[in-house]
Amino acid sequence: MITTKNTSLTPKRPVWTRVKKAKFLYLMLIIPLVYVFIFNYIPISGIVMAFQQYSPRDGIFASEWVGAYNFMRFFNSPVFWNVLGNTLSISLYSLIASFPFPIILAVLVNHCLLPRFKKGVQTITFAPYFISAVLLVGLLSQLLSIRSGIVNAVLERLGQPRVDFMGNPGLFSHIYVWTGIWQQTGYSAIIYISALAGVDPTYHEAARIDGANMWRRVWHIDLATIRPTVVIMLVLSVGSIVNVDFERAFLMQNPINLSASEIISTYVYKVSVVTQRPDYSFGTAIGLFQNVISVTLTLLVNKIVDKLTGDGMF
Repeated sequence: MITTKNTSLTPKRPVWTRVKKAKFLYLMLIIPLVYVFIFNYIPISGIVMAFQQYSPRDGIFASEWVGAYNFMRFFNSPVFWNVLGNTLSISLYSLIASFPFPIILAVLVNHCLLPRFKKGVQTITFAPYFISAVLLVGLLSQLLSIRSGIVNAVLERLGQPRVDFMGNPGLFSHIYVWTGIWQQTGYSAIIYISALAGVDPTYHEAARIDGANMWRRVWHIDLATIRPTVVIMLVLSVGSIVNVDFERAFLMQNPINLSASEIISTYVYKVSVVTQRPDYSFGTAIGLFQNVISVTLTLLVNKIVDKLTGDGMF
């Protein structure tokens, strides 16, 4: 006769005993926890400066309290609508244009039958992610230069006039978005490739027996399987819609395209750091406004997606 042990009656070990047994794993968590606490949680206390007329001489505790003055000052500023409009237009353009590419790349790589070609494609598409923003913008400036750029040299050979790509405000968003797609598609596809790796091959075999072609298998098996991952990435992307990449936007700016390239992040940097009289309270208020919009959009989109599909993040 075989007897089984009743695990429900087995007393659980104390928490400290379990921690002691895995002490080295918990010790590994100390450094990242300290890093997050120092660089993510302690700076939160600086939010109070958004409601003050902060002075480094007086400090946070002695600076004059002005309430919502800094927010109203930003809302009534003549640059408010231009900065907000540039940020939203670039973000929406980037979201709509870039979101499908990692999914398409992941599906193509997943169905590739040539291992070497598959690894080569992954390496080539992933490599641009490691190019720094400074180097990327430097390459752009060289390639698109109106005097010595290769692109303008080709246009001239084709009988077309030279174009000042970096100085044309109407072209700024296009250059910004498509260079971002080139740089980040391979990295973003890793998440979807990992999700597709969990698809049971028997689903595809059964679909082939039933006569389903490639497109139907991709739609009903691959995309259906990674739908929760796609939804999470979409919610996160929409939540960061007002957080345009500061480095690339700032480096691509010049006095000619400033009307189209000035976004919230670059404006905060200019009023808080590079000006002769830094206004820390004003910059903090703008940054807080930006973060509140991000959190609100994340919660709102997650709620809508959860009601429609049931695949919300929380």
